Amino acid sequence: MEIILKEDIIGLGFKNDIVNVKSGYGRNYLIPTGKAVIASPAAKKILAENLKQQAHKLAKILENAEKEAAALNGVSLEIKAKVSATGVLYGSVNTSTIVEELAKKGIEIDRKKVVMKDIKTVGEYAATVIFHKEVRVEIPVTVLAEGNIAEQPKAAKPEEAPVSEPEAPVVEEEQTEVAE
Repeated sequence: MEIILKEDIIGLGFKNDIVNVKSGYGRNYLIPTGKAVIASPAAKKILAENLKQQAHKLAKILENAEKEAAALNGVSLEIKAKVSATGVLYGSVNTSTIVEELAKKGIEIDRKKVVMKDIKTVGEYAATVIFHKEVRVEIPVTVLAEGNIAEQPKAAKPEEAPVSEPEAPVVEEEQTEVAE
């Protein structure tokens, strides 16, 4: 089913795009909620005329998106999170966390514009911010372990204790077998 989008839908397209979707998705969700209309020949002509009349407005929107993207050039984030002894995060770093960290730096962005998978381990990643269908910015994100160096050896000690415990019962079992 061919439809014309009336607003930006993440993962599908941007406003005034003509896209193909499954019939059920279009009939049961997009059209009834007002997010799209059927792309009939008449609707396509109206869309073309509207785009001609709005060309200068669209250019201004693109220019504003480029200005917002320029504010993010050179920005990188370091996020400290609680980490287990194996290097896995308690919880995850997601788009909300990225938006909060950017807000701390004085940059306000809508959470829906940030695209990334949830981060669950320590390391370096990239988050993509989509301002416009032609303007995207990648922000490097580094996830670090929270806490100071003195705490990290404490996490290593419990790992050593379970290794020595299983060896002790094995020795005792051998002694009991010999005694019988």
